[in-house]
Amino acid sequence: MAGISPQEVRSLPQSSTFDQVLTQLHAIDPAALRFFRGIEKEGLRVNENSEISQEKHGQELGSALTHPHITTDYSEALLEFISPVSDHPQAVLDFLAQAHQFTYQQLNNKHIWPAFMPGVIDDELDVPIAEYGASHIGHLKHVYRRGLWHRYGRKMQCIAGLHYNFSVPEELWQALANIQGKTCTQDYISEGYFGLIRNFRRYSWLLLYLFGASPALDKSFLIDKQHDLQKKDEDTYYLPYATSLRMSGLGYQNNAQEGLFVCFNGLPTYTKTLKGAMAQSVPAYEKIGVEQEGEFKQLNTHLLQIENEYYSDVRPKRNSRDGEKPLTALNRHGVEYIEVRCLDLNPFLPLGIDLEQSYFMDLFLAYCLLADSPFLSDAECKEVVANQRSVVLEGRRPGFELQRHNEPVLLQRWGEELLQAMQPLAQLLDEKSGQGMYQDALNAMLKRVQDPALTPSAKVLAAMDENEQSFVEFALKQAQLHSETYQAKLSQKDQEQWLRFAEESLEKQRDMEANDTGTFAQFLKEYLVKV
Repeated sequence: MAGISPQEVRSLPQSSTFDQVLTQLHAIDPAALRFFRGIEKEGLRVNENSEISQEKHGQELGSALTHPHITTDYSEALLEFISPVSDHPQAVLDFLAQAHQFTYQQLNNKHIWPAFMPGVIDDELDVPIAEYGASHIGHLKHVYRRGLWHRYGRKMQCIAGLHYNFSVPEELWQALANIQGKTCTQDYISEGYFGLIRNFRRYSWLLLYLFGASPALDKSFLIDKQHDLQKKDEDTYYLPYATSLRMSGLGYQNNAQEGLFVCFNGLPTYTKTLKGAMAQSVPAYEKIGVEQEGEFKQLNTHLLQIENEYYSDVRPKRNSRDGEKPLTALNRHGVEYIEVRCLDLNPFLPLGIDLEQSYFMDLFLAYCLLADSPFLSDAECKEVVANQRSVVLEGRRPGFELQRHNEPVLLQRWGEELLQAMQPLAQLLDEKSGQGMYQDALNAMLKRVQDPALTPSAKVLAAMDENEQSFVEFALKQAQLHSETYQAKLSQKDQEQWLRFAEESLEKQRDMEANDTGTFAQFLKEYLVKV
C-alpha cells in the first residue's frame, strides 16, 4: 500500500500548530535554533568547443574513489565538489570556492560547465564513464555506472545539479520533543525528518520555480529523444515558460520506475518499498544481462541496482557504519539528515549557488520541519507529482495554476501565502542570530514570485536574447567568466592542505587495492546479499 486515504488523514492526531511551536521556540537558547548544511556541487569538465573533456580525472586532484571533497559522479568528466558540514553557510561556500580554485589550477585551460544541461554531445559514447581504480569497491562503482548507461543512456547521467544536505542539532530536537510532550528518541527524530520530507514534497514546486535555471538545451541532447520543445535557434530548443527542464521527462527519468510508488509517510514503509525494488527483477534488464565474456554490464537485473538508483527530489540519509549498505544504516540507526536533489545550478553564479539562496533553503526546510505535516494520501501524492511536472514545463506562464487539495490555485497566490507563513520564522531566526539574512532572503524570493522575470530561468533566456546567443554559447561564456574568477592562487597554507588531501586519498586507494582478496565476481555476490 503506497499511502493512506483522505479519510484516514483527517482522523490522524495533529502535532502542535506552527504558531504555538514558534511561540515556545522564542524561549530556547539561540545555540539550539541553528542548522547544519553541506553542499555537493557537480560540473562537467569541457574544452573550448563546449565538448566534454576526454581526459582522465587528474592524479593531481587525488583519487575520485577516496577523496573527501573532490570526486566524480557518473562521468569521468563530471566533477563533484563536496563541502564539510557546517552551521555557518558562508563557511560552506568559502570551502567550495577553495576547492574550485585548486581544481582550476589543474585544468590546463579547460572549464567547468556552469549549467544544468550539458553542451554539445553528438554521440553518447563521447561521455566517458567514471573509473575508480582496481579495487573491488572501485570496480563496483564503475559497473553500477555501466548499468545506468545500458538502462537509460549516458547523456541523461551527465546532467549536473546541486545537492543541499540539511540537519538540525540534537538540542532543537529535544526542545521540540519537550513542546510536544514527547521523549526525544531516534525514532522521534526520524519521524520529524519524515514530517519535513512530506512538507517538502508538498511545497518543492516553489523551489523549482524560484531556483530552476534550465529552460533551454542544446539540440544534440535531443538526438533520438521524443519531445515537445520549441526551436529557439538553429542549435537550441526551449520552452518559453519552463523553469527546470533538468527535472522534466527530458532530464532525470526512469520509465521502469514509473510504477514504483515510494511512501514518505515513515521510515519503515520507505525502506520496505526500496528494498522490494532492489529485489524485483525486470525483464528488460534481464535481456541486458549482467556479465558477458568476463565484462560486467550492470550489477544485477533488479529495478534498482542499489539504493542510489532511485530518483527523487529529496532523500532521508544516514552515514553508514563499518561497511553497512546505506539503506541498512538508515533502517538500523534512523535518519541523520535529508538531501535535497531538485536544485539547478545557477549559471550566473561561480558556485551555482550563493549565500542568499542558502539562507532561504534553511528557512524553507526549517518551515517544512516545524509546520504541521499530516500523512500524504495517495490522492495528494499524485497531486504533488502533477504540480512538480507542470511547474518545470510552464511555471512562469501568466495565470499559471497548481492543484491544492483538488482545487485550482494560482502559483503566485500560493507562493505568496507560503512565503508570508514563513515570515514569523524568518524573524525569529534573525533575532536569534542577530542578523537580517533570513528576512532579506525571504523578501528576495517574494519578489521572484511576484515577478517571474527575476527568476534564474527567465534571466537565462533574457541573457541569450540580449546577446543573441545559443544555449551553448551562453553557457560557455559563463564558464569562461567563472574560470577567470578562480585564477587567483591559493595561499601556501591552503595549497598545502589541498595537496595533502590529494596525496592521502591516493594512498588510501592504493591500500584498498593492495588489501583486496578474491575475484570481483565473488565480491559482488557477497555485496548484493549483504544485509
